[in-house]
Amino acid sequence: MYLLKTTASFDSAHFLSGYVGKCSNIHGHRWTVEVCVKSDRLIDSGEKRGMVIDFGDLKRETRALADSFDHALIIEKGSLKSKTLEALYDEDFRVIEVPFRPTAENFARYFYRALTKTGLPVKSVAVYETPENCAVYEEEPCLR
Repeated sequence: MYLLKTTASFDSAHFLSGYVGKCSNIHGHRWTVEVCVKSDRLIDSGEKRGMVIDFGDLKRETRALADSFDHALIIEKGSLKSKTLEALYDEDFRVIEVPFRPTAENFARYFYRALTKTGLPVKSVAVYETPENCAVYEEEPCLR
């Protein structure tokens, strides 16, 4: 099995609604997304002969997705009062509402599924919230 990895990073703020502790306050991270793709064989012809995938393609897709969250306040949809959200938009803050609690675990699943939809042979995605702490998501094949 061949495995290739790439990483991309983005800076953003978030908070965990309903959490008791420091993470209930708005705070920021330099998130790092590590994507691992897999294949049991290499491309056997053409300009990409001997490759699993062109690293340029892998990096481009990963960076584009990471960049879409860069320098934003990421919030779980419905976690802020409408007046608060309206005030943030009135101040031209970049706010991204997501349909999940913005945890490393949920981001790992989100990135995995989004990158899989692009056709990449994703094995796993690790999302680092800090240099020491990450969540990893991978899907097991369905067994019948």
